[in-house]
Amino acid sequence: MAALMVSALAVSGCSTSIADLPGVGLPGDAPARPKEASGYLPVHDLPPEREEAVIKPAEQAKIQAELIAARARQAAAAGTANPAAK
Repeated sequence: MAALMVSALAVSGCSTSIADLPGVGLPGDAPARPKEASGYLPVHDLPPEREEAVIKPAEQAKIQAELIAARARQAAAAGTANPAAK
């Protein structure tokens, strides 16, 4: 039984990846893997620009005003001058 277990472990170490087996794991219309992997990431492949803003300008102004007010409250609680007033 031990010999069988050792031989199973030895053979499993030499197996190939399941993704490399033909017809396993990939759909039929998937592009073929390149033979040689590139050493660099495709840094110039950027996603397309958004068609509309993530935050509307009015909402962004409201958030900025809230952040400035919070900073002023913290500065007042700490007893320091308002850094935004400079």
